[in-house]
Amino acid sequence: MSPRAGIVLDDIIKVAVEIADVEGLQEVTMANLAKRLKIKSPSLYNHINGLPELLKRLTLLGAEMIYSDLKQAANGLEKEEAIHSLSKAYIAFSRRHPGLYELTIQAPGPEQVEIVEVSDKIIALLVDVLRPYELDEEASIHAIRGFRSILHGFASIELKQGFGMPLDIDKSFKLLIDTFLAGIEKMKE
Repeated sequence: MSPRAGIVLDDIIKVAVEIADVEGLQEVTMANLAKRLKIKSPSLYNHINGLPELLKRLTLLGAEMIYSDLKQAANGLEKEEAIHSLSKAYIAFSRRHPGLYELTIQAPGPEQVEIVEVSDKIIALLVDVLRPYELDEEASIHAIRGFRSILHGFASIELKQGFGMPLDIDKSFKLLIDTFLAGIEKMKE
């Protein structure tokens, strides 16, 4: 295979995202990247310090993308409308980017400063969206954990083709979010 001139880090990231989203995260290897980019594996190290750094960059990209989608989804909306819109945006992201989505689930370690910053922005966004429900701080965190669990559970089952019955998946999802919203109302009592 002859080396291809002009490869830049953005090319590597773009191809890694494609591999992760189409073939699965486990297929994101330096060898697969080099093959797709038509370069020799050692050439990748001119741009990236190996697979751990690449995965960190992909995690940051995924977190930034999901934050952007969520922020846009919540913009100008309140209460139920905001929660439903955020929910749809979250599921849409997991459907569009299953590989990147998988990287966004684990809580970042304190050494992953950039990822922590984006994660904090996502939490702050969710706190803002929940503010009209007038929950105290502890209840708000419990609600965010529950919301995240619902979203991730649904996304994970769907991505693994776990919903086999011939019923509208989106309708099931809406009913699930409606149930969450009813629970939020109960938390205020």
